[in-house]
Amino acid sequence: MTIEIDDAGTGDILHGVVIGAYRPEDDVFLYDMIDVRYFQEPVYGEKRHLNEARRIALRLVDRLGLKEKEKISICTGDILNEAAEALVEEYGEDQVERCRIENRAQYMVELAYMDELRNIGYEPIENRTEKWGKNFWHQYNWLRKDPKARLRWAKSAFPNLRKYPLFKSA
Repeated sequence: MTIEIDDAGTGDILHGVVIGAYRPEDDVFLYDMIDVRYFQEPVYGEKRHLNEARRIALRLVDRLGLKEKEKISICTGDILNEAAEALVEEYGEDQVERCRIENRAQYMVELAYMDELRNIGYEPIENRTEKWGKNFWHQYNWLRKDPKARLRWAKSAFPNLRKYPLFKSA
């Protein structure tokens, strides 16, 4: 038995980040979101999104109820570093491994993130993870169409965004 933990939306400029936990043996999936405010100033500079990822991962494992001798596989993405450390502290090195999350677990986390994007009125492009450049501009243009209403959904504190007119004053 294994619990697989992954994230989605970390590299996107829209909305927060989904942290999901999946148990393949019984096809159970749970997730929560790091709110977009953790990727906006002044909060982003404090790196509190990392602690949020930690809190969510611990809570998801608790909600799933880690079974005896069950392993936890957690994605190697930087946003989950503190979460992985906390899981090792809580459950021990023998039960926690860092790895690439694939297959249904990855699909479910991506699907949850896309559903959350739809909840704010944005329709994601197909194969967004394979078309990063096109995905960025699609999201940027969506924000640009109505910045007064939509910029609240942007991860506006990312330093590399300051070169774009929409984020110069954000």
